[in-house]
Amino acid sequence: MEIINQSYQIQGHQVLDICQKFDTPLYVYDGNTIVKKLNIIKNAFKGQKLQIKYAAKALTNISILKLLKEQGIGLDTVSIQEAKLGLHVGFKPEQIIFTPNCVSFDEIKQAVELGLVINIDNLSMLEQFGNAYGNSVPCCIRLNPHILAGGNAKIQVGHIDSKFGISILQVRHILRIVKSYHLKISGLHMHTGSDILEAEVFLRGAEILFDIAKDFPDLQFIDFGSGFKVAYKEGDITTDLEDLGEKLGTVFNDFCKEYGRELEIWFEPGKFLVSESGFLFVNVNVVKQTPATAFVGVDSGMNHLIRPSLYDAYHEIINVSNPTGISRVYSIVGYICETDTLGADRKMNEVKEGDILAIKNAGAYGFMMSSNYNSRFRPAEVLIYQNKVQLIRKRENFDDLLKNQILVNF
Repeated sequence: MEIINQSYQIQGHQVLDICQKFDTPLYVYDGNTIVKKLNIIKNAFKGQKLQIKYAAKALTNISILKLLKEQGIGLDTVSIQEAKLGLHVGFKPEQIIFTPNCVSFDEIKQAVELGLVINIDNLSMLEQFGNAYGNSVPCCIRLNPHILAGGNAKIQVGHIDSKFGISILQVRHILRIVKSYHLKISGLHMHTGSDILEAEVFLRGAEILFDIAKDFPDLQFIDFGSGFKVAYKEGDITTDLEDLGEKLGTVFNDFCKEYGRELEIWFEPGKFLVSESGFLFVNVNVVKQTPATAFVGVDSGMNHLIRPSLYDAYHEIINVSNPTGISRVYSIVGYICETDTLGADRKMNEVKEGDILAIKNAGAYGFMMSSNYNSRFRPAEVLIYQNKVQLIRKRENFDDLLKNQILVNF
């Protein structure tokens, strides 16, 4: 989104016109930004046999999935429903890796029946998998490298107290299970967390995986997960993908020579691809001055964007109705019957009731974590791609609140 002729536009389309056409609150995604971010990863690892698997949990709207499928990449899924959405839009089963956590073995069996790449993250499930399939179905193993990395404790998933992955201290146990059931291990996987800045985090993980990989002769790929940092505000430091590609690519090539053949290198970006593409546009219902604070109350809240409340996440908020106005300090809050602050003490152009505000970096985990809290409707979604504005999800209505409920007789 940029200012052109003193108005905010996305791919030449006036933001205020889009909001007037589709109403607010409204999620809007810039598809060109998604493709641009994807190409950054492709260019960084152009010297390797690269496979990119989009982490679908960030945003599973089927039009977004279709856009990414057309770019020639695969999917990383964490539920059977995500996988089925991918199949629905045309991904091939072998393009989809299935990495669930704490699911029943029945869900694993469904994934096998669908032909997905199975990624197992606990010893019990690995043993059940071996008992059921032996060497007839290859699988990947998710390892916990005991690396503390990520921007928030709730998104740090590679440390020793994490529920994710099989501890690297249990490799001997893994090998006993693999040998006992003649399992064919096609890949090794790790994911340490989100918002990782330093290439060294990936290099430490690579050193661990390379050492373990020597005990698995049938590998086809090594999956480094993702966690690439995006910018949430001006001046934010982000992951240097070019530096990571050079450093990790070098050690990966060296390992492949030692291993005896060239393996594929996999990554699973989610937030990195879609976060910056997304905006949540909201209408200002009220400007309320108290003795301590100037509140801007909008027609949205934690029911549509829970990240500020859940993670204390920062999302830049701008007044698209007044791009050149004088600056004032406001706290932007929602219409939920709870303290749902979207941004506290924010300096922004003067706000009046009826203005449209844009909440940036809303593409990842925005709509996906939305709810009907306070019996509010979830918003519509719009995709702008190759200069075309299209509705990709209708706004909910009262019938949507009722459709799965059953009124009992007393």
